[in-house]
Amino acid sequence: MLNNQQAEESGRAQLDSVFQALTDPTRRAIIVRLCQGPASVSELATPFAMSLPAIVQHLQVLENCGLIRTEKIGRVRSCSIVPGTLRFAENWLAARRTPAERRLDRLEAFLESDDPQTVTTGQQGTRQLGETNE
Repeated sequence: MLNNQQAEESGRAQLDSVFQALTDPTRRAIIVRLCQGPASVSELATPFAMSLPAIVQHLQVLENCGLIRTEKIGRVRSCSIVPGTLRFAENWLAARRTPAERRLDRLEAFLESDDPQTVTTGQQGTRQLGETNE
C-alpha cells in the first residue's frame, strides 16, 4: 500500500514538474524542435534572442523534469526528447477528457461513417445508432 502511495506521489510530482516546465514558451519551442530529432545546444539556441547560458538554464529545467536528455559527445552537448515523459503527460490529459468531448468524437465518427447505422467509438467498439454508453 505504501509503495502504491509513493508511486502515485512520485507520478504527481513528475507531472507537476512537466507542466511547470511547459509553461514557458521558449521551453515549448525547444520541445517542438527536439520532436524533429536530436540537436546540439548551439542549434537549439539559434532561433532565440537570448544568451547561451539562458538557453542552458531552460535545457536544465527540461532535463530535470525528464522531458529531454542531454549527452556530451566530445565538445558538443546534444539534446534529445524523452518520448515516455511526453506520453505520460498526454495520457494524463486524455484520461480527463469530458464526456461532451467524447460525444463530439462519436458524432464526428458518425458523420464520417460509410454506414449510418453504426458508429466506431474507439475504445468502446462499434455501437448501433441511438445507443449510448454514458
